Amino acid sequence: MRIDKFLKVSRILKRRTVAQEACGEDKVLVNSKAAKPSTAVKIGDVVEVLYSTGSLKIRVVNIKETVKKEEAQSLYEVIV
Repeated sequence: MRIDKFLKVSRILKRRTVAQEACGEDKVLVNSKAAKPSTAVKIGDVVEVLYSTGSLKIRVVNIKETVKKEEAQSLYEVIV
């Protein structure tokens, strides 16, 4: 699955266009490398999203095309 779609489906970022912009500005890292919106993610990958106030580091646990809001957090685990 593309990283921009994963960020939207997992509700880490609200919209896919926001995810695409973040990738274009090198604010999304996959396995410590800057990610383009089309970068493929797979189970086990470490994704880091850089915000102006800090960052969020997660590990991809599951990949689904669509999930309900309540199940969105089951797609990843937060790494401290």
